[in-house]
Amino acid sequence: MDVPLLLTQFLDRAVSLYGEKKAIICDDREFTYRELNARVNCLSDGLRNLGVRKGDRIAYLAPNTVEMLEGFYGVFQLGAIMVPLNIRLKPDDYLFILNHSESKILFVDQELYHLISPIKDKLETVEKIIVHYHDGVCGEAGYDNWLNTHSAKPFDREDIDEQDICSLLYTSGTTGNPKGVMLTHRNNYLHALSSMHHLRVSDEDVLVHVLPMFHVNGWGSPFYYTANGATQVCLRKSSPEAIFNAIEKQGVTIMHMAPTVLNSLLQYYEKNVPEFSQSIRVVIAGSAPPPAFVTRVEKELGWEFIQVYGMTESSPLSLVSTIRSHLKELPLSEQYRMKAKAGVQMIGSEVKVLNDLGTEVSHNGKEIGEVVVRSNGVMKGYWKNDEATMQAIQAGWLHTGDMANVDEFGNIEIVDRKKDVIISGGENISSIEVEGALYEHPSVLEAAVIAVPHEKWGETPHAYVVVREGKTVTEQELIQFSREKLAHFKAITGVSFVKELPKTASGKIQKVQLRNEYWESVGKSGRFVN
Repeated sequence: MDVPLLLTQFLDRAVSLYGEKKAIICDDREFTYRELNARVNCLSDGLRNLGVRKGDRIAYLAPNTVEMLEGFYGVFQLGAIMVPLNIRLKPDDYLFILNHSESKILFVDQELYHLISPIKDKLETVEKIIVHYHDGVCGEAGYDNWLNTHSAKPFDREDIDEQDICSLLYTSGTTGNPKGVMLTHRNNYLHALSSMHHLRVSDEDVLVHVLPMFHVNGWGSPFYYTANGATQVCLRKSSPEAIFNAIEKQGVTIMHMAPTVLNSLLQYYEKNVPEFSQSIRVVIAGSAPPPAFVTRVEKELGWEFIQVYGMTESSPLSLVSTIRSHLKELPLSEQYRMKAKAGVQMIGSEVKVLNDLGTEVSHNGKEIGEVVVRSNGVMKGYWKNDEATMQAIQAGWLHTGDMANVDEFGNIEIVDRKKDVIISGGENISSIEVEGALYEHPSVLEAAVIAVPHEKWGETPHAYVVVREGKTVTEQELIQFSREKLAHFKAITGVSFVKELPKTASGKIQKVQLRNEYWESVGKSGRFVN
């Protein structure tokens, strides 16, 4: 008889093989896998008593805590659907998502309750709000007291199929309302098997949850680290100081994060030089880092740098940049350049780069096309949005909207989002490539490049730059620097100096916000106002 691929099996395995092992460290609390399982059973029992049934949506608005992590398994035992909410949205965004998803129960961290209170009366389907870290101030039910009134005995689970939806993840919605991505148990299970292989996850690992768990289930990390009996450290706030403290105190061996977060760790390291003896792997996804960035991480920090690529709609990871054994004879500089790319397809994924004619681009590192993915991780579709589903998935392939090239070794390199490619005088310019050149300047801490109108060329690259503390640089110096590093048509034509760049909760730079700010700064004359 076939065994269905259900995420609840991962915690079952951990309890069976690692029951007395330290599983979760959160604040000053520690739980073994057996203790975590007891809390999960209490949660499931409590939800059933609230009338939650298979297929009901249960929303979570919380930072990385044990309460957030145990939510996945507690919700799944009922065959209910987890709806993790981005903690950096506005009340109206939550109103849309909670009503659109028809969520029945909402768990919210007390520190985030102020984001829900303004819209409480407009929630159409939420029957109960339960507050984590409750101190009695907000008037809602407190999580700990509620949890402790329910049974920790083995839970009588619902009959669940691997094709059932387990999580509903709302994308950022930079244009229009966010879309709810439906992922199944099978999607996440097979993604976990592939990811744990490529990231070499084992029971000796200690993970610190830096990437928010609401962000594509933390790339699935609550699943495959649990399955392997790894110890997991939850940080409510992922400051550089808190991350390095966890590395030293808890013996952290692996972390997942966006490039901007890793950049902040490098800055912290420069000033503090903390010491640690264990081997550490850092897994990065987001905008492609410049090779110099990879070099710093591996040489200065001594960490192994692993670039991955994916999107919410594919569970999410599809590509990985680890150097294959037969390529380790290449010069180190070329290996670092390769590690900065999105990489090659992970087991269980087929990934192609197609030109406008629908044929694969040449493996010459020059021809650009759109990345398409076919895998066990590709979503079931968008919740209550068949039209968007049909646009995204065509003939079984997920069209990502990311533009890329493929080098002679088969490595895929993301050059831009379709909407972020700059077309200047008929030439395509990758904003990521321009940003990579700017990062080589010693005064540049962060950089983001967008297209701005130009009378002669149609549009040209314009940079938003955060200058390193204690350093100075002028607009003209950066323009000249980019002209020395790049072909002249790719060089920036202007700079806006800012104190910080707008970012999503996962650390991605929000270029759409920069474009909006740019247009707000354009006077009636059409000239840019610095």
